[in-house]
Amino acid sequence: MIFVTLEHILTHLSFSIISIVITIHLMTLLVHEIIGLRDSSEKGMIATCFSITGLLVTRWISSRHFPLSNLYESLIFLSWSFSIIHMISKIRNQKNDLSAITAPSAIFTQGFATSGLSSEMHQSSILVPALQSQWLMMHVSMMLLSYAALLCGSLLSVAFLVITFRKNIDIFGIDLIKIKSFFFGKIEYLNEKKNVFKHTSFVSFQNYYKYQLTQRLDYWSYRVISLGFTFLTIGILSGAVWANEAWGSYWNWDPKETWAFITWTIFAIYSHTRTNQTLQSTNSALVASIGFLIIWICYFGINLLGIGLHSYGSFTLTSN
Repeated sequence: MIFVTLEHILTHLSFSIISIVITIHLMTLLVHEIIGLRDSSEKGMIATCFSITGLLVTRWISSRHFPLSNLYESLIFLSWSFSIIHMISKIRNQKNDLSAITAPSAIFTQGFATSGLSSEMHQSSILVPALQSQWLMMHVSMMLLSYAALLCGSLLSVAFLVITFRKNIDIFGIDLIKIKSFFFGKIEYLNEKKNVFKHTSFVSFQNYYKYQLTQRLDYWSYRVISLGFTFLTIGILSGAVWANEAWGSYWNWDPKETWAFITWTIFAIYSHTRTNQTLQSTNSALVASIGFLIIWICYFGINLLGIGLHSYGSFTLTSN
């Protein structure tokens, strides 16, 4: 009983904190930056990460197996993955380039897990025989971490395309420079001016900011997608070994396996376009944008159909 109560508290606590973080992000976008707001949002994401970690650990202890047995638990883990990526990007770059992607993604996944699924799916249950394996933690965690990283990277590529092909600098009355500040903080103009103008013909001040923003989006999307692609490869390989143990074959062309392979192929093509100078940036961003849709088909679409060897991941939406 104490574990159920603790789960309930941690679930609503993490969701409440991350909702506040989103509100702060919107305030920094629409209003001139207020001292302390950005720091508060970063602290909120750290608190969210610890709350979700506590929730997963609580379910792990109470169920006595790694909490990745159904869609609800996988969504909570996915939300945790977004918060981890957020914290890693903060360590690597104090401006925290991914905050505008990771925070909304975390609240979307956790909000859907909490309110969009039937209450029966929130309950921890005994693992089905196919999941009673030491490969559960390795395979499923790698796949979900790859989904989180690939989704973040793909959204950055979508943002890159939107800004690249938009003729007007002003977007819905909001200056692009302010959006730049929302995504990436202040710009060290003098230090980078010479390097930028060596590779671009932009001469206007506003177009310089637009160019720098697109370069940062392209830079981070490539690195996050590369990380996600590595996780995806490990997840598929570990899944193949697990499939051989559980079903006697490394590959069965199950719908989930097939779409995982399609996802891997799309991002392999993306990686190839990055090595070709003539296909970089815009072309690779288009491939990543397609990959964004493919990931959701692989993750949600197959579960919604509830067919194949991975049918235990199917779900039911909350009924009104």
